[in-house]
Amino acid sequence: MAENNVHIEERKASGVGEPALANGLTDYKKNTPEPMSSKLKRIALANLLVILTVTAVILGVFIGYGVRYANLNTTQIIYFGFPGELLVRLLKMIIIPLVVCSLVSGAASIDPKALGKLGGWAMLFFLVTTLISSAIGVVMAFIIKPGSADSFKFKGSSEDDNVHEAKEVVDSFLDLIRNIFPSNLVAAAFQSYATGYKIVKNNMNTTNVTLEKVPVGTDVDGMNILGLIVFAMAFGVALRKLGEEGEILMKFFNSFNEATMVLVSWIMWYAPLGIMFLVAAKIVEMEDVGMLFASLGKYIACCVLGHVVHGLLVLPLIYFLITRKNPYTFLLGLITALATAFGTSSSSATLPLMMKCVEENNGISKHISRFILPIGATVNMDGAACFQCVAAVFIAQLNGIPLNFVQVITILVTATASSVGAAGIPAGGVLTLAIILEAVGLPTNDLSLILAVDWLVDRTCTVINVEGDAFGAGLLQYLTDRASKREDLELNEVRMGDEDGPSKLEDSPLMGKHAKIEMAGPRPCDKESVM
Repeated sequence: MAENNVHIEERKASGVGEPALANGLTDYKKNTPEPMSSKLKRIALANLLVILTVTAVILGVFIGYGVRYANLNTTQIIYFGFPGELLVRLLKMIIIPLVVCSLVSGAASIDPKALGKLGGWAMLFFLVTTLISSAIGVVMAFIIKPGSADSFKFKGSSEDDNVHEAKEVVDSFLDLIRNIFPSNLVAAAFQSYATGYKIVKNNMNTTNVTLEKVPVGTDVDGMNILGLIVFAMAFGVALRKLGEEGEILMKFFNSFNEATMVLVSWIMWYAPLGIMFLVAAKIVEMEDVGMLFASLGKYIACCVLGHVVHGLLVLPLIYFLITRKNPYTFLLGLITALATAFGTSSSSATLPLMMKCVEENNGISKHISRFILPIGATVNMDGAACFQCVAAVFIAQLNGIPLNFVQVITILVTATASSVGAAGIPAGGVLTLAIILEAVGLPTNDLSLILAVDWLVDRTCTVINVEGDAFGAGLLQYLTDRASKREDLELNEVRMGDEDGPSKLEDSPLMGKHAKIEMAGPRPCDKESVM
């Protein structure tokens, strides 16, 4: 052995021991830096989808403004926006199998105690960030004052017919609970429960007739995603309880989930084209952009500024303070999903691409992303909460109604709570805005003004909503990793303590063999981990 070591040292010193090079090519590659052109090409290919998506949004704006001068009629605009409509349909098609299978497999693969802890941390994060977003909306509205008389000149809107009947606060929350427990799972895939009202006459036999508004339940079009999420989670926990009997079904859902993600990866490459036509068609169908921005410009600026503050400062700051990692690197991996959110204006439709982005670009495990992101797409509505608070203060200023401290707190709490029930669909936040207006006694007839610019504000809302979901998944991944490291350290300490007892080593031949290996190598104290 001593002679071999001497020979090795001599060969290293003389350079004879270096691997043979064919014409020096290997050595050339080592010492020569990569050309700039090939480096740029490699970066472009690695981020091709992101570049295509961002380019599609910019091109969509220019194409939209160019086609406006063609004076297309309504039918031609529908045909023009068909590629965008196709993208939305593809994404919606994949939502139910993705949500149900990912949550069943996620809940079945996590221990119920860990599942409860994960869900608790996620709900706490979503609640705190939504409350902060609501506060930012109120503060921005009081600083900018979008509804003051000198800044507002909007006379009317052509969308009065789209204003929905305002619901009572109690009925709205009861509807939320009813939708959590759907009576028909198949119907929940395309219908949800909503309360309407009918007027009933009381005391018909007397001269004093009273009218009563009675709530009447109806099924309305729209996926009941909340009910599907609750069922899928409960079903996954039940499968885990079955043990070996439930393994076959667990494998089925896991395989179904993986196949769904393959479909998502195919859809992602169509997304840039669809986003371009979605943005272009929306710009073409606008009537008078100049007048709209001149009248509601301060309101739009207030909402967008609130979203920028929350999305680029607050959420990254929370992520950095907890994880001590660069939040903007994390954000860079979400560009494709955020652009899709801006184009589709739907948190639910963006869910498949968001799962793909956080798993492939940001290293989030499938157990975390496929459990948390579907819940976040339904429960976490930071952007909607901010916009609703701005809208409530805007309508109060517009009608000259001063808001006291109790009303402001009511707006904050109601916006945070009602955003949970906001549908993850375009204009979903406007439907729940009526709850806030009713809670503080503000008129609901001005909702038509909000609808007039909702096509733009709702897009930035959706971007913030899905960004909050992704940061929530990143934080949960960090907390899970930290907990597993702590468990590994405790396990290592126990094993090191066992090595000190010679009687235990004698009882276990496996441990004895392990101890001999450790003695031959470095001491345990010189290593970070025995494992």
